[in-house]
Amino acid sequence: MLADIHTDDLTAVVRHALETTRATTVCPFHRDVTVRIGDDAAESHAFERVKRIARSDGTNWEKEALRMELGRQLGAAADGRCPKCDPAASGHPARRE
Repeated sequence: MLADIHTDDLTAVVRHALETTRATTVCPFHRDVTVRIGDDAAESHAFERVKRIARSDGTNWEKEALRMELGRQLGAAADGRCPKCDPAASGHPARRE
Protein backbone atom coordinates (compact mmCIF):
# COMPACT_ATOMS: atom_id res chain seq x y z
CA MET A 1 0.00 0.00 0.00
CA LEU A 2 1.11 3.52 -0.68
CA ALA A 3 0.49 4.37 2.97
CA ASP A 4 3.33 1.97 3.83
CA ILE A 5 5.99 3.98 1.97
CA HIS A 6 7.55 7.35 2.64
CA THR A 7 6.61 9.40 -0.43
CA ASP A 8 9.57 11.74 0.05
CA ASP A 9 12.01 8.85 -0.48
CA LEU A 10 12.56 8.53 -4.24
CA THR A 11 14.17 5.09 -3.94
CA ALA A 12 11.24 3.71 -1.95
CA VAL A 13 8.63 5.24 -4.26
CA VAL A 14 10.24 3.76 -7.37
CA ARG A 15 10.75 0.35 -5.70
CA HIS A 16 7.07 0.37 -4.72
CA ALA A 17 5.96 1.16 -8.29
CA LEU A 18 8.21 -1.54 -9.78
CA GLU A 19 7.02 -4.19 -7.33
CA THR A 20 3.31 -3.36 -7.51
CA THR A 21 3.28 -3.44 -11.31
CA ARG A 22 5.21 -6.75 -11.26
CA ALA A 23 8.13 -5.26 -13.17
CA THR A 24 10.39 -6.56 -10.39
CA THR A 25 10.01 -8.97 -7.52
CA VAL A 26 12.01 -9.87 -4.45
CA CYS A 27 13.33 -13.43 -4.24
CA PRO A 28 11.26 -15.21 -1.58
CA PHE A 29 14.38 -17.00 -0.32
CA HIS A 30 16.86 -14.12 -0.55
CA ARG A 31 15.16 -10.89 0.55
CA ASP A 32 18.22 -8.88 -0.49
CA VAL A 33 17.86 -9.90 -4.18
CA THR A 34 15.57 -8.01 -6.53
CA VAL A 35 14.74 -9.77 -9.80
CA ARG A 36 13.78 -7.95 -12.99
CA ILE A 37 10.92 -9.75 -14.70
CA GLY A 38 11.65 -8.32 -18.14
CA ASP A 39 8.12 -7.17 -18.96
CA ASP A 40 8.34 -3.90 -20.91
CA ALA A 41 4.66 -3.13 -20.37
CA ALA A 42 5.04 -3.53 -16.59
CA GLU A 43 8.09 -1.26 -16.59
CA SER A 44 6.20 1.40 -18.57
CA HIS A 45 3.26 1.04 -16.22
CA ALA A 46 5.60 1.52 -13.25
CA PHE A 47 6.87 4.79 -14.73
CA GLU A 48 3.32 6.02 -15.31
CA ARG A 49 2.33 5.02 -11.78
CA VAL A 50 5.31 6.67 -10.09
CA LYS A 51 4.73 9.92 -12.03
CA ARG A 52 1.42 10.26 -10.24
CA ILE A 53 2.73 9.70 -6.71
CA ALA A 54 3.00 13.06 -4.96
CA ARG A 55 5.44 13.90 -2.21
CA SER A 56 4.17 14.87 1.22
CA ASP A 57 4.17 18.56 0.20
CA GLY A 58 1.90 17.80 -2.79
CA THR A 59 4.54 18.27 -5.49
CA ASN A 60 5.42 15.60 -8.02
CA TRP A 61 8.85 14.18 -8.69
CA GLU A 62 10.84 15.52 -11.65
CA LYS A 63 10.42 13.11 -14.58
CA GLU A 64 14.15 12.96 -15.23
CA ALA A 65 14.85 12.01 -11.61
CA LEU A 66 12.23 9.25 -11.91
CA ARG A 67 13.76 7.96 -15.15
CA MET A 68 17.23 7.91 -13.61
CA GLU A 69 16.07 6.04 -10.49
CA LEU A 70 13.96 3.58 -12.50
CA GLY A 71 16.96 2.88 -14.71
CA ARG A 72 19.26 2.48 -11.73
CA GLN A 73 16.97 0.03 -9.96
CA LEU A 74 16.22 -1.98 -13.10
CA GLY A 75 19.92 -2.08 -13.94
CA ALA A 76 20.81 -3.29 -10.45
CA ALA A 77 18.18 -6.05 -10.46
CA ALA A 78 19.07 -9.60 -11.46
CA ASP A 79 17.73 -10.55 -14.88
CA GLY A 80 14.95 -13.11 -14.69
CA ARG A 81 16.29 -15.29 -11.86
CA CYS A 82 17.85 -14.97 -8.47
CA PRO A 83 21.58 -15.63 -8.85
CA LYS A 84 21.71 -17.07 -5.33
CA CYS A 85 19.02 -19.65 -6.16
CA ASP A 86 20.36 -20.40 -9.63
CA PRO A 87 24.18 -20.18 -9.76
CA ALA A 88 24.04 -20.58 -13.57
CA ALA A 89 22.13 -17.26 -13.76
CA SER A 90 25.12 -15.44 -12.24
CA GLY A 91 27.56 -16.89 -14.75
CA HIS A 92 29.35 -18.91 -12.09
CA PRO A 93 29.38 -22.69 -12.21
CA ALA A 94 27.45 -24.44 -9.47
CA ARG A 95 29.61 -25.55 -6.59
CA ARG A 96 29.36 -29.23 -5.72
CA GLU A 97 29.64 -30.23 -2.08
